[in-house]
Amino acid sequence: METNKVKSILDFGQSIWLDFLDRKIMDSGELKKLIEEDGIRGLTSNPAIFEKAISNSSTYDEDIEALSKQKTNNGEIFFGLAVKDIKRAADFFKPVYDETKGEDGFVSLEVSPHLARDTGGTIKQAKELWK
Repeated sequence: METNKVKSILDFGQSIWLDFLDRKIMDSGELKKLIEEDGIRGLTSNPAIFEKAISNSSTYDEDIEALSKQKTNNGEIFFGLAVKDIKRAADFFKPVYDETKGEDGFVSLEVSPHLARDTGGTIKQAKELWK
């Protein structure tokens, strides 16, 4: 039986995280497969990754339209989409979090890069995203 090389990294105490997210990977079952079969232990994303996912797919169009009626600017719409996907991805990783007693199973999202030199703004946005 062939050993899954990605999953075998767990034997060395290392955790592999994905550095991207889009709805296609969740809808297709690919994310679930990566977690269960390959031992992927977490996921990180950032505004550039989401921008690529959003602009390369019509999957987000309906949500963009709905959010544009509630939100006042493009940043709020963008983070509304991102948070929805991050929360959904976190649901996929919940069994990993439980199994590892909180050592793995995290999903993270970076704050806006426009806040790189604004400590107060960074903290404020992180708190808003956490809600």
